[in-house]
Amino acid sequence: MTEFDAVFDHHSDVANADPVEYYSLFREQCPVGRTEAHGGFVYTTRYADVVRIARDDATFSSARRGEDGVAIVIPRGPGLEQYPIELDPPASSAYRDLINPLLTPSAVDELRPMITRHATRIVDAFIEQGSADFVRDLTNPLPAAVTLDWLGFPSADWPKLAKPIHDIFAALAGSERAIRGAQGLAYMDQRIRELIALRRTEPAEDAISYLVRHGTGFSDDELVSVIGLLIAGGVDTTTSLTGSTLVHLSRHPDQRRRLVESPDLLENATEEFLRAFAPSQSMARTATTDTEVGGCPVHAGDRVLIPWVAANHDPAVFPDPAQVRLDRDAHRHLSFGIGTHRCAGAHLARAMFHEMMTQVLTRLPDYQVVEDGLIPYPTKGNQTGWDAIPAIFTPGPMQGRAPSYHFLHSKGPLLTPTALTISGVEAAAEGVVSVQLAAADGSELPGWAPGAHVEVRLPSGRVRQYSLSGDPADRHRYRVAVLREEDGRGGSVELHALARPGVTLPVRGPRNHFPLVPAPRYVFLAGGIGITPILAMVRSTVEAGTPFRVVYGGRSRASMAYADELLALAGSSVELVPQDERGLPDLPALLGSVSPDTAIYCCGPAGMIAAVERECAARGLTLYVERFTAGDELEVAFDPSRNTAFDVHLARRGLTLRVPPDKRLIEVIREAVPGLSYDCEKGYCGACETRVLAGTPEHRDSILTPDERAAARTMMICVGRCTTPRLVLDL
Repeated sequence: MTEFDAVFDHHSDVANADPVEYYSLFREQCPVGRTEAHGGFVYTTRYADVVRIARDDATFSSARRGEDGVAIVIPRGPGLEQYPIELDPPASSAYRDLINPLLTPSAVDELRPMITRHATRIVDAFIEQGSADFVRDLTNPLPAAVTLDWLGFPSADWPKLAKPIHDIFAALAGSERAIRGAQGLAYMDQRIRELIALRRTEPAEDAISYLVRHGTGFSDDELVSVIGLLIAGGVDTTTSLTGSTLVHLSRHPDQRRRLVESPDLLENATEEFLRAFAPSQSMARTATTDTEVGGCPVHAGDRVLIPWVAANHDPAVFPDPAQVRLDRDAHRHLSFGIGTHRCAGAHLARAMFHEMMTQVLTRLPDYQVVEDGLIPYPTKGNQTGWDAIPAIFTPGPMQGRAPSYHFLHSKGPLLTPTALTISGVEAAAEGVVSVQLAAADGSELPGWAPGAHVEVRLPSGRVRQYSLSGDPADRHRYRVAVLREEDGRGGSVELHALARPGVTLPVRGPRNHFPLVPAPRYVFLAGGIGITPILAMVRSTVEAGTPFRVVYGGRSRASMAYADELLALAGSSVELVPQDERGLPDLPALLGSVSPDTAIYCCGPAGMIAAVERECAARGLTLYVERFTAGDELEVAFDPSRNTAFDVHLARRGLTLRVPPDKRLIEVIREAVPGLSYDCEKGYCGACETRVLAGTPEHRDSILTPDERAAARTMMICVGRCTTPRLVLDL
């Protein structure tokens, strides 16, 4: 697209050619406006406007409101009403209460072995051939098998339903293919009704049995709509995301190599892929009253487009949005929506995506997409994806029912925040505290390798990642070191204040984005607190007997954590460079004599890493780095010392719980409320937004507007607290 098209149409050829650029041009020149395309509607392009509309169900309705056709897309298409996505609160709430317990993080964790089993079977079917169509052979059949197996459909139904669902999303409205897809959906409707009737007399351990057992207040038509939406949402959206990611990584082999070498990086990268390749490009609402958006008048009855793809590429929220950055904190993306209609199946979608990508990266790491054979969806206005992704790769062996790598260990990483207890604290250097974490019952912790880190959730709601600096052979303790930064964002100060034996902290991991790869020799460069991952690497290298050298710099000798431990471990292979005594390390001299087969590892401040990168690039040396990232720069900071205990009363359950100063509200509620809806736990996805019936909440999220905070009608319970002794929630 080379010039501004004043007539907005997200289904036009120019929009389909590059949706991101299309929305960018309108965002720059006319960010909110009115178009006559598709019967007329108001379009938006900015993150803030999309969030406002999606969260305001009273002003912008998802319901059909007496009109024919699907209400949540533009243009409207044929189809039966979809519950609860085409309902507004409170009508939609009962449906979400029915669905949510099936799709919590813990419920999805129980499905992971089944997901792996299906993925292994599906990849086995084509891996020996050396070629495949990823859509036909992987990204469509896997989500279909998982979703339909989970619901309780017999395996004979899986292929009969997978293709029609894909056809509905991929075909042009009114085309022969769309008609075939509609016929397939009619078969799906029939099978859902048959299974509902069967599960009433012959219940099983599947999701339909659960819905029948707990959905006694719903009619068959309503249950059919709910189950149909679960199928449609579970299948082709994940197909789209995985396909787009596979195409991108084929075009960017450097990023694929990073993911192959650092498998744990995939967890964070998943959010970036979701941001960049949102399967659902846009949805729509209908204005219920006269209002305005971004200065543009909106009248009652107007249709309003909320494009997730435009919000996900708004530079006001995501700097350099056209770039895919594997280490970006992209959790603010809107690919799962926001507000009351945020995708209930987000955790399941991530799990299926993660398993498909893991299978490809570990079993088909050299795959190459055949660009000439790519077939995109005919229109990307509402849904994007690929109809065909032919690829070639080195043939590999079948694995049968063997699980993929992350289930081979007897105890895998903590996938959800798990309470660990501080078992030891000591000063590691000036301003640096060394903290040991252990299970309260003394049981073994998940294993880890040098370069790994854990994610710690602090009582304030802050989330921090700390490198593990101890001995991987010690399966009963994790050790981290934290530099106190008075001018930082508060996490280090908070942890220093909490650091005493007996305190419990929710921990996830370990994860490893900085693994030690095999090499004939190493050079390790550490600056300041960057010694923490390097120390574990040195220990491993000493044990392996591999030649190495360590250069460790810091402001002063007294500020250099673990210096004595490093010297005792590596002796003459260590060079300490305190800046107040020796200045900065002489990088040209240090790296000038390094052989090309040396792996260089560097962790430290940004300036140090940049200097090392320049020297290594000039000499063609292999460099691996770990940066100190600022994380979420929009984080809302609160002093945890202000936390006070309070009671929370769950009105619908008649239950009162005590929230102590060192526990988050969501942690207390989660122990008592099965099926609680939540996701980011950072206060910006909106999944846990809960109505406040009494008490004064202390808002620590970054979603609510000043007016909404003052009204105190809702709060994000993942980070919020209470300023009064008692809080009453609609739970």
